[in-house]
Formats: sequence, structure tokens, C-alpha cells
Amino acid sequence: MKAQVVLFDGFDPLDAIGPYETLNAGGVDVELVSAEGPREVPSGLRPSLAATARLDPEDTDLVVVPGAAAGTEDEILALLGKAAATLRAPLQRALDREGLTVATVCGGSLVLAMAGLITGRTATTNHLGLHALESMGVHAVRTRLVDDGDLVTAAGVTSGVDLGLYLVEREIGARKAVELETLFAHERRGTVWSTA
Repeated sequence: MKAQVVLFDGFDPLDAIGPYETLNAGGVDVELVSAEGPREVPSGLRPSLAATARLDPEDTDLVVVPGAAAGTEDEILALLGKAAATLRAPLQRALDREGLTVATVCGGSLVLAMAGLITGRTATTNHLGLHALESMGVHAVRTRLVDDGDLVTAAGVTSGVDLGLYLVEREIGARKAVELETLFAHERRGTVWSTA
């Protein structure tokens, strides 16, 4: 299994690193990518991470989109809006590709909604953004994780590890997910809302 975690200017580092580290520990071939290709990508909290490749929905099984970090709600929405414009085309290809799952952490689902890619779908985001998500035509659910088939979304910033564990369980197996919970000394919490 191969995964790409998408970085964009102003991304939230914990939104990206939580699922990255969890998937990597689960044996998934995971890389940090950007729409532009290899580059240093500044987060919204000053540290930057190196994207080592270009987002390529044709060459991955899973795409993870983090949210943004900034000072105010308006600044966060502005960063998410810029990301939506930049990432719209490759994320559309990802959602259109059979067998590929798109996952988001926190405001990552707002990136997809702002790009008009998940209208009518079911998703979650940080509790502060649920109304915005709903206003963009998404059925917003206040829960830790939402599994809507090829779209799996996680709520706030701390849910990134839970997202990674859930994806490992779903794609690799419960035994591996429990092994990682023990390794990380982390117990998953909250409810997984599923459309199935």
C-alpha cells in the first residue's frame, strides 16, 4: 500500500505528521508531497517540512489532506481556500480514481468542500468548522471519524493518529492496528460514523 500526505503553505504540522507516522509504522509506503513537487513547505506554525515528490493520484492508494494552522479563523479559512484552489484538480483525480481513498484531518475536509469536491457527501472536521462544512453542501457529522467509503475524514488535530490507526485497521487488519496502539501507547477514542 502506498500513501501520500499532501503539504500546502500554512498546513498544520500535527495534522500531517500524526497520520504519516502511524501509517509508516503500519508498514505503509508513505511520502510527503505537494502539488508543485519537491520543495520545503512552510507550515502555519513556522516549522517547514520537505515534500519529496509531486502529488500523483495515479500512483498511490491513499491521499491524506491536513488542515491549516494560523492565528485567526479568517486566516485559517484563507489558507484552506488557497489550498483548495491549488489542489482541486489533483484531488478531483484522486476522488475519481477507483480503489483510491482520500482521507482528511481537521480542516482538510474543508479544503475538499471549498474545492466543490464533496458536495452531498458525509464528513467531519474540527468542531469549529462543522457549520462551514454544512454550508458548503456537505452532510457534517460531529464525531471523531467518518468513513464514507473512499472518503475518510477525521475531526480535530489530535484525531490524526486515530485516523492513521483506523486506516491501518481497515486496509491492513485489526491485529496490526492494535500492535500500533500498543507501540504508541495510544488508545483510540470516539466514534467512527460510517455510511455502510
